[in-house]
Amino acid sequence: MSASNDTAASPSSISLILVEPQSPGNIGMVCRAMANFGVSDLRLVNPCQHLHPEARKFAVSAAPLLGTARLFPSLEEAIGDLHTAVAATRRGGQRRGAPLVARQLPELLAGVPALGFGLVLGREDSGLTSAEVALCTHTVTIPSEPERGSLNLAQATLLLLYEIYVGTHGCPPLNVDPPAPLAEVEPMLGQMELVLNRIAFLNPEQPDTVLNSLRRIFQRAALSGRDVAVLRGMWSQLAWSIRDWRGRKRGEG
Repeated sequence: MSASNDTAASPSSISLILVEPQSPGNIGMVCRAMANFGVSDLRLVNPCQHLHPEARKFAVSAAPLLGTARLFPSLEEAIGDLHTAVAATRRGGQRRGAPLVARQLPELLAGVPALGFGLVLGREDSGLTSAEVALCTHTVTIPSEPERGSLNLAQATLLLLYEIYVGTHGCPPLNVDPPAPLAEVEPMLGQMELVLNRIAFLNPEQPDTVLNSLRRIFQRAALSGRDVAVLRGMWSQLAWSIRDWRGRKRGEG
């Protein structure tokens, strides 16, 4: 890998390194998580049978990644061509240093040359050793409850890749209708006031006390044009249904 390559790494160029994974099913689920976020470089250090039918079963449509996985006898060889190797761990300590949190990974990725960034995850039962962590340039942790902090390999992979993907691609825009213009909202409020006066809900001496509270509710709701149309229809129906009502409050003679 040439150090002169200054093209920034991207989520699709990430290498995913599993150290001595013990379950074919877990390897398969990791492949599925990788495929969800466009990652294809899987590196396995002394793995179990990664081509086992169970691995293919859990990989589902990502099963081809099992066939292209590269095998290594040691972590040192698996990360030798990378510029940045990030060890996933939930344990701290002087030798492990202060870990990044998962949400900081996109910023770290932005400063790494293309094809030079790897995520390293350890064994299902014991994770990475301190010596293996020391081989990596950084550590990362996924915040969780201290008593139940250990995550399945596929869960950890999914969360780490998700944070990188969202941090580099941004969140997709929500499909939300734009707020209605005030010229549409004010007539609806006037219609509402007429109905509330008709049913004697408002205090004739201080009607603005309630009206202003309702106005603030609608302002916080950021009503869309569709919302206003529904509410205007409701107030129209209410006005029609009380047209013969005398407007006395319940309990009055």
